[in-house]
Amino acid sequence: MRPSPSRDARRKLISVAAISAALLAGTTTSVAVAQTPDAAPAAETTAAANAAAAPAERLIVGYKSGATEAKSNTAADADARAKGEKAGEDLDFQRRLGTGAALVDLGAELKKADVADVIAQYQADPQVAYVVPDRINKPLADPNDTEYSKQWDLFEATAGMNVPGAWATSTGSGVTVAVIDTGYVTHSDVAGNIVAGYDFISDTAVSVDGDGRDSNPADPGDWYATDECGTGTGSSNSSWHGTHVAGTIAAVTNNSKGVAGIAYNAKVSPLRVLGKCGGYDSDIIDAITWASGGTVSGVPANTNVAKVINMSLGGSGACTSATQTAITAAVNRGTTVVVAAGNENSNTSGFSPSSCSNVINVAATSRTGARASYSNYGTLVDIAAPGGQTSTGTANGILSTLNSGTKTASTESYAYYQGTSMATPHIAGLVALMKSANSSLTPAQIESAIKTNARALPGACTGGCGAGLADATKTVQAVSGSGGSTGGTTFTSASAVAIPDAGSAVESPITVSGRTGNAPTALQVGVDITHTYRGDLVIDLVAPDGSTYRLKASSSSDSADNVSTTYTVDASSETANGTWKLRVQDTAAQDTGTVNSWKLTF
Repeated sequence: MRPSPSRDARRKLISVAAISAALLAGTTTSVAVAQTPDAAPAAETTAAANAAAAPAERLIVGYKSGATEAKSNTAADADARAKGEKAGEDLDFQRRLGTGAALVDLGAELKKADVADVIAQYQADPQVAYVVPDRINKPLADPNDTEYSKQWDLFEATAGMNVPGAWATSTGSGVTVAVIDTGYVTHSDVAGNIVAGYDFISDTAVSVDGDGRDSNPADPGDWYATDECGTGTGSSNSSWHGTHVAGTIAAVTNNSKGVAGIAYNAKVSPLRVLGKCGGYDSDIIDAITWASGGTVSGVPANTNVAKVINMSLGGSGACTSATQTAITAAVNRGTTVVVAAGNENSNTSGFSPSSCSNVINVAATSRTGARASYSNYGTLVDIAAPGGQTSTGTANGILSTLNSGTKTASTESYAYYQGTSMATPHIAGLVALMKSANSSLTPAQIESAIKTNARALPGACTGGCGAGLADATKTVQAVSGSGGSTGGTTFTSASAVAIPDAGSAVESPITVSGRTGNAPTALQVGVDITHTYRGDLVIDLVAPDGSTYRLKASSSSDSADNVSTTYTVDASSETANGTWKLRVQDTAAQDTGTVNSWKLTF
């Protein structure tokens, strides 16, 4: 990598809008474009606008497995230089990500036209599988400083997660949860459950701790001055966000002080990826890889491999191939990935990593059990958990461990926060309880059990909140064999069905027999579809009487690959027995796909 000592000092941020525009101008199949005549839904249009405002300085380039650049840093550096020269720009290979992708710096003083030239060079290369912007992600919480002692989110009958009853079966022993966040500031009520982590922030302007990557994930504070993070961003005190999340998961319990953690005998490995103004996809990708036992160049092997990853963070724009590759690899290594749906009161499909496949996507509920006013929603949401609603009273937020410092660390404290960031560690803690109770559980089995044992939301949810409100006691009992349900009878179709490009809808049937009465209120529809631009797809479940249930709408802003998820449908008005169909249609040109398999779980 060429040294660039003055690069950061003279850097000019290029908006993701410029990069996205360049990507949309390409015609290669590796970065396919949805050309749909329909206007995007309002929520998705808003998401795209938000993405356009986000700064980006670098590209993540995924080379095809047979390319020399996929394995050789020297070759990737030479390729970046060559493409930069052709575009009349000074490009710089920065490093290799844990997924094998290359991080390429766009240089200083680039204009939109310059970015388009660079993108075009990579898109024209048949050895390049994908090229995506290295986006900024931010914590997903709305903090305040009021402290109170009630943890309604754990035990209240109305909208608590029914945690205490699970403790008779499991307390999380033997499980490590990786909290990919702002790091950790010392707090005596969680310190006993903290194990070694890592600081993955490579950019010193973001890290503000005076150095780049190292083995110290301590949180120095993420405060910023007025408009330091961009025009209109205002100012903010340090959030100590990762410490709040860690306390919800595994605060020390029965120690006569503070709060109780959900999995209070589990361990937390803090991985620092968020600093001043947020954090880069590239750092988050490496943290996901390392947390789950993968190898990251220049980083020592992980001695505290996590079976659960908590990501209470996110950014605008659909899941990229770069992030999806890291998540898929983590899940394949046996790690369950839990992510926040987001706090924009919008469809979660327009945000990342919540729109990625193979994650547990968590929406937030208020103390009344309704979807919190800020929480994102949609068909990609898997489950809901308490996230708080402080607008109705400070004590209606989520209480956890914090620090009183407004900039740098001061004395330890407790505070109420609200956000899907707070809902997510509730589910990560539940996963730790489940994994401790039954170590053989796979990520897919964990997700299925959480959904199957959820209860209906006590309050309203417009837009979709997944299977309902998670129930810790019922779920842990189910996976340990002491009650609950690990899932009902499953009917599967493994016959592949091709999806024509911009063609008529195709259908895949499943014949259900041997059931009595009607289908359940939480019918699980598991879908495995390969497609190079899933935003093109409209997916419906067709009941035996011909009634249709929309599982997924098309979205011009959802450019990620594939649909591999489980939808929850209230099919209680339908007779269970008969022929059910999965109907899939590609609504735009340039991409094709296949329904690999799908299943119904009653």
